[in-house]
Amino acid sequence: MQTLESLGHRLSSYLEPHQINRVRRAYYYAEQAHKGQRRRSGEPYVTHPLEVANILAGMHMDHQSLMAAMLHDVIEDTTISKEALTEQFGEPVAELVDGVSKLTQFEFETQAQKQAENFQKMALAMAKDIRVILVKLADRLHNMRTLGALKPEKKRRIAKETLEIYAPIAQRLGMNNIRLELENRGFAAMYPLRSERLQTALKTARGNRKELVEKIQNAIELRLEREHINSLVIGREKHLYSIYQKMRNKKKSFKEIMDVYAFRIIVDSVDTCYRVLGAVHNLYKPVITEFKDYIAIPKANGYQSLHTVLVGMHGVPIEVQIRTKEMDEMANSGIAAHWLYKSDNDDDIPSGSHARARQWIQGLLEMQQRAGDSLEFIENVKIDLFPDEVYVFTPKGKIVELPTGATPVDFAYAVHTDVGHRCVACRINDRLAPLSQPLQSGQKIQIITSPGAQPNPNWLNFVTSGRARSGIRHFLKNQRHHESIELGRRMFSRALLDDGIELNDLTDEQTQILLTATNTPTLEALLEDIGLGNRIAHAVAKILATDKTSSTSSGNIYSPLMIDSTDGLMISFARCCRPIPGDPIIGHISAGKGLVVHRDTCRNISELRNNPEKISAVNWAPTVTGEFLADIRVEVQSERGIIASLATRIAELKGNIEQVNVDERDAHNSVIRFCLGVHNRVHLAHIMRRLKLISAVIKITRSKN
Repeated sequence: MQTLESLGHRLSSYLEPHQINRVRRAYYYAEQAHKGQRRRSGEPYVTHPLEVANILAGMHMDHQSLMAAMLHDVIEDTTISKEALTEQFGEPVAELVDGVSKLTQFEFETQAQKQAENFQKMALAMAKDIRVILVKLADRLHNMRTLGALKPEKKRRIAKETLEIYAPIAQRLGMNNIRLELENRGFAAMYPLRSERLQTALKTARGNRKELVEKIQNAIELRLEREHINSLVIGREKHLYSIYQKMRNKKKSFKEIMDVYAFRIIVDSVDTCYRVLGAVHNLYKPVITEFKDYIAIPKANGYQSLHTVLVGMHGVPIEVQIRTKEMDEMANSGIAAHWLYKSDNDDDIPSGSHARARQWIQGLLEMQQRAGDSLEFIENVKIDLFPDEVYVFTPKGKIVELPTGATPVDFAYAVHTDVGHRCVACRINDRLAPLSQPLQSGQKIQIITSPGAQPNPNWLNFVTSGRARSGIRHFLKNQRHHESIELGRRMFSRALLDDGIELNDLTDEQTQILLTATNTPTLEALLEDIGLGNRIAHAVAKILATDKTSSTSSGNIYSPLMIDSTDGLMISFARCCRPIPGDPIIGHISAGKGLVVHRDTCRNISELRNNPEKISAVNWAPTVTGEFLADIRVEVQSERGIIASLATRIAELKGNIEQVNVDERDAHNSVIRFCLGVHNRVHLAHIMRRLKLISAVIKITRSKN
């Protein structure tokens, strides 16, 4: 009881008596609900909700959050339903409890899927009420403090989830104190030996550094006094997990990391921050490239500070952070500061970080709607949680925050999904640049779009933000779906015509026969399967063919499939023989890939000819457009500049060189292979004729296979 009393005492400093009574009532209700349940460590279960409420009380959270903390395991671990909680404590509290509760009533195939589904549920709840995540973080923090009683593999699993998801979320919300504790406890549980050895090394290093730290601190304090600046100078400690991360990611030794001395200077106003910066730059020489102004451009989580690196006595690097008292409290409490400083007349101190948190959660919701499943969603979230950012500008001067390593494509998707989809090129600081170029802070980015453009699957190889990744995947998935249905419709329609049936004239009864025989839910799903090459159109058509119709069948007498461009995802052109318009062609149906088009003479298709279901008659549409690849082999006399001459001639004739390989044959002759983009066979023949006129060219042929 003493603990509930001490909590009540703590709450009386900022809550009304009737609100404290509601929190007490929630405690008694939870105590009743968890009666007889014990934690692994042996103490009554209700001690856990009480501790979680205690952590939230430290953040000055409102009474509803504290009630939810008391009740957060009731739905999950007892027979009490959400409805019962609504009746007792009202809708907001019941919603908070439900948001924090895991999905226990579902069966999951894997632990990863379970974790992902639970996180997805929580993300949706966070969008309705941001307090859900604060209750969840406090719950996780207390679980990490009491990990001792669990089995080693469970410890590791919880620690991994904490380091991958909950600590980065705390960082995203600017809650530095909670993040540090989650990281250090997670690290100790995940890698006990590494943690222990680092701890020992750190103790030794601190002892050895003490004298120099005091010297530097005194020098800074004296200089600031001389400038009549009131300030507090603190030597900043490095934390175990951040040391470990730096050693791993930056491939640095423990000694290299510990050679840096870090200080924080806390002052009374923003104006003074910049004066202090001038004073320390006069005291020690600054490292020009290492200055960052997070006061003018706050980090994504609302963090503000001036960062600079100085070269001190004996050449030691000194990291300095300069900030106001409010910024310091904001950096430690983040979004919780919204409640920490909330008073009736002053509701706007931390609104910046609150708005940012809302914006981030809005982004989560968008990703959630586009992700194929919960595992893909959580993968995108993890990408977005890693904290390092670059800050770039739109042409109108608006700041856009992106993860480190982001490219113009990430920027385009950050501006708007449609801008991402239609993006074809970009300018960085008014100069044309490749879409895959990593961006750096301070650059101005302009995206060039085109109405007919669409995302390129290759973008997935270089984009870094979850938003871009999920946007591209979502588009490609949809496009693939529509294209495979369209291709399936054309193939099935043709197969039915062989049996004298029109696809559009199918009766409901015939459609039902098809769906039952193929065990597919809808005609659309069946057509998609045919388009993807998972089912053979002729075999499906045979289900409907009666003896009468099949006897009149006369093979593929109907029009073959028409190919009118290179843009389809479900129609691809074989790389072995590279067909171009004008070549006699044949289609081969490949599972999952749809239709692969080969030249009629291609060797790779010869064994498939005996399997007529896998072969499809195809033809070029008279209006076919686009650029098709063809390989040519040019035998030349070796002379200086010959490749340049060939390339110039090809460019003059509107051919596009995709690839060049040179096979040296001897001192006199060489063989050059070009992969060219051409419109059709006539265009290719024209290029080959004109290349033949160059005096150094001995022989020119088109590669067959």
